[in-house]
Amino acid sequence: MTDDLAPTTRFSDRVADYVRYRPDYPPALLHWLREQHGIGADWPVADIGAGTGISSKLFLDAGHHVVAVEPNAAMRQAAIDWLGTHPGFRAVDGRAEATTLAHASIGLVSAAQAFHWFDQEAVKREWRRILRPGGLVAVYWNSRRLAGTPFLEGYERLLREYGLDYTSVSERYGDDEHMRRWFGRGLRGMARFPHSQRLDLESLRGRLLSSSYAPRPGHPRHAPMMAALDALFAATALDGQVDFDYDTRIFLGVPD
Repeated sequence: MTDDLAPTTRFSDRVADYVRYRPDYPPALLHWLREQHGIGADWPVADIGAGTGISSKLFLDAGHHVVAVEPNAAMRQAAIDWLGTHPGFRAVDGRAEATTLAHASIGLVSAAQAFHWFDQEAVKREWRRILRPGGLVAVYWNSRRLAGTPFLEGYERLLREYGLDYTSVSERYGDDEHMRRWFGRGLRGMARFPHSQRLDLESLRGRLLSSSYAPRPGHPRHAPMMAALDALFAATALDGQVDFDYDTRIFLGVPD
């Protein structure tokens, strides 16, 4: 992997924007895990690639004990600053492929938005090692809708024009067939839920700059990108906001 695509470092200068502007996950996702698959609050969760703690908070709020596994020091510290006083939370410096967690200690492996950065064969061995008997792996992420409204279509054009390695990053996300193959015979279920953020202009700017492929201030593409974003917002906002729409996709099972 090139340094440009190194997942443990490429978000280090975007932590503040990530904390403030990245979306959470819809309550329907947790309800599906509870009602359809019997995952109770007593299941200890390993949140792999936990980042700033957005996915960890989903499970903490539902009563789980959560260990956040995150190799990026700045993002891990942001999670500790946010969630560290919660009695059910701890964070460790570990990688998806080498979590540092004890054998058969975890009920649910949670792999959210960072899953596409992992070595997807190496994690199978590691996650099976840390799962207790009957444990499961949940892989899920917010997939931004690329079309359907003038804003969504204009935003996709903007990323393709100004993003530094947008195509390379976007192609890392798996489609449904890829995830079926990854889980193989161990796939227990899959679902899709609508999700959305309502963003004013300041929040939209922050949401864009939280993305690793958005050029930072000082880069020659930064100023024209932000000008194009302002123009897109002016043309598409309703009552001072735009809808940033997602489909939250989840796959559950134990990879074979």
